[in-house]
Amino acid sequence: MGYLTDYRMERRFDPRQLLPSACSILCVGKLYNTPQAYSTEFDDQERGWISRYAWGEDYHDILYAALREVEAGLRVESDEPFEAKICVDTAPLLERSYARMAGLGWIGKNTCLIHERTGSWYFLGELLLSLPLQPDAPAPDRCGSCTLCIDSCPTQAIAPAPEGNGRQHHVDARACISYYTIEKKRDVPESAQLGNGHHVFGCDICQDVCPWNRRSPITEDVRFQSKLEAAPPLERLAALTEQEFRELFRMSPVSRARYTGFLRNVAIAMGNAGSERFVPVLDRLQHHENEVVANHASQAIQRISRASGGAGEVSPERDVGC
Repeated sequence: MGYLTDYRMERRFDPRQLLPSACSILCVGKLYNTPQAYSTEFDDQERGWISRYAWGEDYHDILYAALREVEAGLRVESDEPFEAKICVDTAPLLERSYARMAGLGWIGKNTCLIHERTGSWYFLGELLLSLPLQPDAPAPDRCGSCTLCIDSCPTQAIAPAPEGNGRQHHVDARACISYYTIEKKRDVPESAQLGNGHHVFGCDICQDVCPWNRRSPITEDVRFQSKLEAAPPLERLAALTEQEFRELFRMSPVSRARYTGFLRNVAIAMGNAGSERFVPVLDRLQHHENEVVANHASQAIQRISRASGGAGEVSPERDVGC
């Protein structure tokens, strides 16, 4: 992902690039776990899975407002004036690393921050302060010899980290379902499409199988409660107009995928399902004005044809390829 290595990379290693007077970072985590079933308990391939974190309202606004309240409270309690800056995900800051150093948890093999008592279903936020605060100590790593997240990843995206990385494992974006369904903006290589399964936005598998999440509490914040079906029918998603997409996901992180990226993901999921009932829907999508959507719909028809024993022909009106 280019934004991790471009001109913003230097800022990630020094919070003072964001707030020159910073001398402390107050790290927070907000639970978003909900009572609905995990993706590993769901096997209806004719529905598209949406990652748990995107079921409710957009966490950026919620955490920003909460941290603004924390800042206001500190100003009331503090005997001296101070400068502050709120960061929630979008700022070039190594959030998980600072959260680990602050004692909120350890970074697991799946690269998620894991709290010993409550698991990993957390959004992270930071408040950079010019106030000197007494630091907490990092939490010990308690993953031990467990490899459930590694073994359960359908695309083997959790791999040994390069030497000098400072960690034993990392997530390779070139194999990660979340990368391809959220961050990737154009063509998904055919070699990667099958691994996406029925995911249309994000992936939770490595957290779903994590033993530390077995007793994860349920959030009391109604804003994170599901306002969507976790796995809507693929046919319904494929029929959304751009305006309907914007209205449905107006306050959801799903909007990050954009309309055409989302339709691309839906087409891939339909092809992976292998059901011939999706062919008429995909035939309509392969004539979509957006070339990426059209190409992936055509590729999906090919996969369905191969799965049903056909030769994989598609409409000659559209060239297929990435």
